[in-house]
Amino acid sequence: MTLHTDRHFEGELQTLQQLLLRMGGLVEQQIARAIESLVERDSDLARDVIERDREVNQLDILIDEECLKVIALHQPAAGDLRLVTTALKINTDLERIGDMAVNVCERAIELNEEPTLKPYIDIPHMAKEAQAMVRTSLDSFVQRDTELAVQVIDQDDVVDALAHQLYRELLSYMAEDPKTISRATKILLISKYLERIADHATNIAEMVVFMVDGTMIRHSTSLPGEDSDLE
Repeated sequence: MTLHTDRHFEGELQTLQQLLLRMGGLVEQQIARAIESLVERDSDLARDVIERDREVNQLDILIDEECLKVIALHQPAAGDLRLVTTALKINTDLERIGDMAVNVCERAIELNEEPTLKPYIDIPHMAKEAQAMVRTSLDSFVQRDTELAVQVIDQDDVVDALAHQLYRELLSYMAEDPKTISRATKILLISKYLERIADHATNIAEMVVFMVDGTMIRHSTSLPGEDSDLE
């Protein structure tokens, strides 16, 4: 492979990275605006977020095409191949995060037609944590930083704890007054969507560990730097 080809290959990898960051920024914004549409009871904003999901889908297609082009033209091996396959996986997770933001908006539109059940406190907190996880997982990818990736994986417990807390609270609402069941169920669904966003961010972080170390930690009981019980 010539030096010119090496530079061309590196340029394509940089383009791929920039596209992923662009998509990551877009889905982060989609999450924030989806939650804003709920808290501010702004159904027009929710519809705008749903409409903008087309941009996420277009980037999804573009990144997939870019990854396949890199594989076809350069036949990367070892670390470079792990980078491209990680980019493909990240792209899928980001597209699904965009879908979760759309789902939040659909429930927000429904909830905005009814009286507010309770102040939205836990939901915005969950969204903020999930957004941070998405951002940090992409930072770990760009910086090839497994320590950042492990931070994301650990942070998933925070989102899960908030979801469980909200579940218990809403369960008491439904038990005390059956008329709240419909609204409480929709809020629970939004909580579940935010949990899934955090899960996708965790997937990204786990793939970064694979990209950097060649170690697949999904479904593993130990993280990088931890002692395993397995001999």
